[in-house]
Amino acid sequence: MDKLLIRGGKPLNGTVTISGAKNAALPELCAALLTEEPMVLDNVPRLQDVQTMIKLLRNMGAGVEWQGDSHRLQLNAGTVTSPEAPYELVKTMRASILALGPLLARFGEATVSLPGGCAIGSRPVDQHIKGLQAMGADIRVEHGYIIAKVNGRPNGKLQGARITTDMITVTGTENFLMAACLAEGETVLENAAQEPEVTDLAELLIKMGAKITGHGTSRIVIQGVERLHAPQEAHSIVPDRIEAGTFLCAVAAAGGDVALVGSRADHLDALIEKLREAGASINAINGQLRISMSTRPLAVGFRTSEYPAFPTDMQAQLMAVNCVASGMARISETIFENRFMHVNELVRLGAHIEVDGHMAVVSGVERLSGATVMATDLRASASLVIAGLCADGETVVDRIYHLDRGYEQMEAKLRGLGADIERISA
Repeated sequence: MDKLLIRGGKPLNGTVTISGAKNAALPELCAALLTEEPMVLDNVPRLQDVQTMIKLLRNMGAGVEWQGDSHRLQLNAGTVTSPEAPYELVKTMRASILALGPLLARFGEATVSLPGGCAIGSRPVDQHIKGLQAMGADIRVEHGYIIAKVNGRPNGKLQGARITTDMITVTGTENFLMAACLAEGETVLENAAQEPEVTDLAELLIKMGAKITGHGTSRIVIQGVERLHAPQEAHSIVPDRIEAGTFLCAVAAAGGDVALVGSRADHLDALIEKLREAGASINAINGQLRISMSTRPLAVGFRTSEYPAFPTDMQAQLMAVNCVASGMARISETIFENRFMHVNELVRLGAHIEVDGHMAVVSGVERLSGATVMATDLRASASLVIAGLCADGETVVDRIYHLDRGYEQMEAKLRGLGADIERISA
């Protein structure tokens, strides 16, 4: 099992290229199931979760091939023979639920394993089931599988419906969005997720012939069409705002001056505001973000919430900045109940953190001390890397398969910025 060895204390300087967004790539790979025509996605990150989704699509009979060593992916779902997502392929990835909507919409049936993934808390699929039932699907859960069929409907088609979820759900919004494109009539999604990845999926679907308005707001309206086709040109996946945010936090903690190529400042407003409060200088010029940090950061409190508020996927990374900041900060986590699992590992590095339920209080220290730590989930692993960049001596981050699920060649990108970091085998 691979680990990362980090020798801390070096500022970060130079230029880093931000990859395509994992959380946009996964639903957009599933969107290929909505058409028989071959299509091309560009700027696809080469990540473990993406590879898992590719295996899942291939298992259904779809053709999926990388174009050489590029980030361009050719997909052909015209050859799908089995609308099923088995447990063996999806047990490590919660995004497998995204196959449910498009399979049901195009084939009138789907069998999808209840998903696995990070142990950061409950992400119930009941909202997905309720929404698709409102569109006319018969759904039961048996032996760990969601078994769905469209019965008693003309041509086995889903029907348009008004769907209001009990809470904002990104994957739920994406599932309903894809399913509604081929449903009969109008579907209205109330309380919809507004994340950039949802908007990017909608833009892809529109290129495929879907009729969608309101994406990027809490109310999305979809007029069903008879069929979808491949986009005329390759669709380029939106940059990964969480990867970009992670590098911003790394510079804020370790110091330095870094330009992020291919990043979107307008997707990071809440984080940028907090990092500026911490003392960082951040500017957006010609599709690049540039951050410079020459002093010890100031501690900043924050509360996670749904987009466009502060993202839960950046909570651990900004906590790592607070660990070496001047002052004390309160952090409130409102999205996932188990998303403070990185705290004990940060404490092993010398951080001063107290947790009370959904609140963490961080008292910054001048220096952390290198130690062996263990990643518990994807974003926790990123926070440990950031902490290791600031720590005296050597830090070893174990179980970095979590990191590989969501960050493309992170250690290579950090090395390019001057970090002393390498991947080692156990």
